[in-house]
Amino acid sequence: MQSTSLKSSSFLGEQFGRELEYEVRATRECLAEVPMDKPDWKPHEKSMQLGYLAQLVADIPRWIQYTIEKGEIDFANYEQFKGSTAEELVAHFEKSVEGAKKALANVTDEDLKGTFYLRHGEKELFNSPKDESIMQSLNHLVHHRGQLSVYLRMNDLPIPSIYGPSGDSGGF
Repeated sequence: MQSTSLKSSSFLGEQFGRELEYEVRATRECLAEVPMDKPDWKPHEKSMQLGYLAQLVADIPRWIQYTIEKGEIDFANYEQFKGSTAEELVAHFEKSVEGAKKALANVTDEDLKGTFYLRHGEKELFNSPKDESIMQSLNHLVHHRGQLSVYLRMNDLPIPSIYGPSGDSGGF
């Protein structure tokens, strides 16, 4: 897949693009290990199901694209990604990343001062400046990837190197 340039007409857009790119490899490698034959597995009754968590991680970069291009996500009509294999997770993640990178490459600093809205139909759930929403999406990606790596470990699956070697990647 051809990679979208990280160059942007926006200082913040370029910074967010670099941060996203920094997280791509480890996220892709985690998603590739997800045992989608166990979509309902969860470590605790109050925990998210493995399949839902993996789909969420694969979809989060798309939130960045929506923040920039649409200025909102409306749960009343937002089509959440539904994948049934690790290959589908990775493919959707790659597509989501490319969309986010393209949006970041075309955004201006002025655009990022605009407001992002999270809605469910007519009900506004949340709003914040677009630049804050993008940072929150990046943080959300890292958080849920970390959660996913714990799920992988609990299923005795390899954990890739994320910010350094893992026990499975020749590390400690």
